[in-house]
Amino acid sequence: MKKTFVIFYSLIIYAVAQLVWWGYMLVAPHPRPLSMVLCEGSMFILVFTFGAINLHKAINKERKLQEQKKNFLLSVTHELKSPLASIKILLQTIQKRNLSREQVLDFIDKSLNDVERLDDMVENMLLASKIDNRSYSFPKASFNLSVLVDSIVNRLQITKCDCNQQIIDAEIEPKIEITGDKFALTSVVTNLIENAVKYSSPCSAVGVKLFSKDDKVFLEVADHGIGISDNEKTRIFDKFYRVGSEDTRNTKGTGLGLYIVKEVLDKHQASIRVRDNRPAGSVFEVVFG
Repeated sequence: MKKTFVIFYSLIIYAVAQLVWWGYMLVAPHPRPLSMVLCEGSMFILVFTFGAINLHKAINKERKLQEQKKNFLLSVTHELKSPLASIKILLQTIQKRNLSREQVLDFIDKSLNDVERLDDMVENMLLASKIDNRSYSFPKASFNLSVLVDSIVNRLQITKCDCNQQIIDAEIEPKIEITGDKFALTSVVTNLIENAVKYSSPCSAVGVKLFSKDDKVFLEVADHGIGISDNEKTRIFDKFYRVGSEDTRNTKGTGLGLYIVKEVLDKHQASIRVRDNRPAGSVFEVVFG
């Protein structure tokens, strides 16, 4: 928005200066050559047109950003209400009904899963805010990435396969050590796996691979979901951007996950790319080193 105001006020100053100059030329006693008048007029039209085009682009960009922010707020509201409603129902059921110990423990486990989902969402928003404000220093230390990925897979793992559930197949090479910000990289792995689960069909497998090769560490997360078109592959890491149309999209999300992934990996001199899976879906490949 700052750039928009700079362009706007620059155009105003230039237009006023040109009006003063042309006024002077009209009242000056000395006649001006026609070539000078045409040159000044052409320059005025050229600069004004250039500024107007850039101003239009800046305003249009700002409009799209405001629309994305509005969609983000609506998505966050829905994302928060869903697990909260689930937790409320589960706790009310425990409170009002005479359940067996096994049923109570099952309901508590489901409630804790919803709490973890809320916790992940809040951590995402806090981390995105710190990245935007440049208030996060990304403290780095050596840690076992294999243990980290395994723990996240186990937490997100779904062992049953009924409606709306997936199975995560993991191939994790043991004892892979890297130096990085463990908290931020936890968010990276969590977001990639949760995205794969979210955009996969019910009961379709999600693949997670962690391995080292040629002094580099590779993390691959593959799904068999809706896939990503080529023109969207360059945009999915933008803040608030989500695949598909707002009118037809069925999946939940805030548009912050892949933005955080890209920003965190950039701070670790790591790369990420997305390619098509076969026969359907996407593969996200992260390379450290």
